[in-house]
Amino acid sequence: MKAFVFPGQGAQFTGMGKDLYENNPVAKELFEKANDILGFRITDMMFNGTEDDLKQTAVTQPAVFLHSVILAKTLGEEFKPDMVAGHSLGELSALTAAGALSFEDGLKLVAARAHAMQKACEAKPSTMAAIIALADEKVEEICNGIDGVVCANYNCPGQIVISGEVEAIDKACAAASEAGAKRALKLKVGGGFHSPCMEPARAELAEAIEATEFHTPVCPVYQNVDAKPHTDPAEIKANLIAQLTAPVRWTQSVRNMVADGATEFVELGPGKVLQGLVAKIERGMAVSGKQ
Repeated sequence: MKAFVFPGQGAQFTGMGKDLYENNPVAKELFEKANDILGFRITDMMFNGTEDDLKQTAVTQPAVFLHSVILAKTLGEEFKPDMVAGHSLGELSALTAAGALSFEDGLKLVAARAHAMQKACEAKPSTMAAIIALADEKVEEICNGIDGVVCANYNCPGQIVISGEVEAIDKACAAASEAGAKRALKLKVGGGFHSPCMEPARAELAEAIEATEFHTPVCPVYQNVDAKPHTDPAEIKANLIAQLTAPVRWTQSVRNMVADGATEFVELGPGKVLQGLVAKIERGMAVSGKQ
């Protein structure tokens, strides 16, 4: 069984999607439609923007979404997923590619998500850090003992990202290093995603999600919040709303997909981050990607 997976923020690079735009008329039409929907030429940023241009949340999230979803739509018969999943922002790409959202509605929700998260970041300083080579349980124990910090991304065994208030992150990094972590590295991100710091964004995005029509996807979507397969539009909506303040359970999602029969993972979109994570979670698994 084939699982298609979709990357999140951080996978962006200058020139992303340019080949698609130049060589595929379907892709070009969708990119131009996206420019109209967003009200600015995101294609200029994607193809020629600087690293700093692409780091802006309002640009990054739609850019990664567009690269992934348009790629899926140009594959034709080759895109026949038995299951899909996306990492954080990538969950919206997965839902759109699998038909739970129209292209227009998916892009509008991504833009709304980026805007809401940017506002939350500006309202309260927060950040994230990667804890490398420390048992998940130990990282959870450290976070439970410090107010203002939580486990945000279960990326693969031995790689957890923590998120929260800046001072709390500093304390947790020091504690993780003391406990034997190989690295406790603060990330260059706009804020503390997937933590209670995103509560204002969650509340704002909830309104946009509730007002959007969701359909039954063509295959199960393994959602970040509980790492389980979903096809019911009401459940998908509720999980998508909860996602902004809850951890991304990527390790658990991949393991559940394998337990349910996945024999091959294909990453659609910029970068190769998810291919690397899947290979670490399920050693020997067939992984590939398309950009």
